Amino acid sequence: MTKHIITDAATLSGWRKSSYSGPNADSCIEILDDYPSGIPVRDSKIPDGPALLFPTDSWSSFVATLKAGDIPT
Repeated sequence: MTKHIITDAATLSGWRKSSYSGPNADSCIEILDDYPSGIPVRDSKIPDGPALLFPTDSWSSFVATLKAGDIPT
């Protein structure tokens, strides 16, 4: 079974905040590029907490869908 949670995301370095986040934004996510087994995503307000780990192809598809505006309402 594939692990989908990194329990202590603070042990990883190189996090970057969403480009849509302002300097004082309350609801931000951070992602970590070049992680070997997927795309870790964490809440920027809880840097010592867990991160979700998404398969790279699933994350790419999700981002492409957002950029295209193809989200069902």
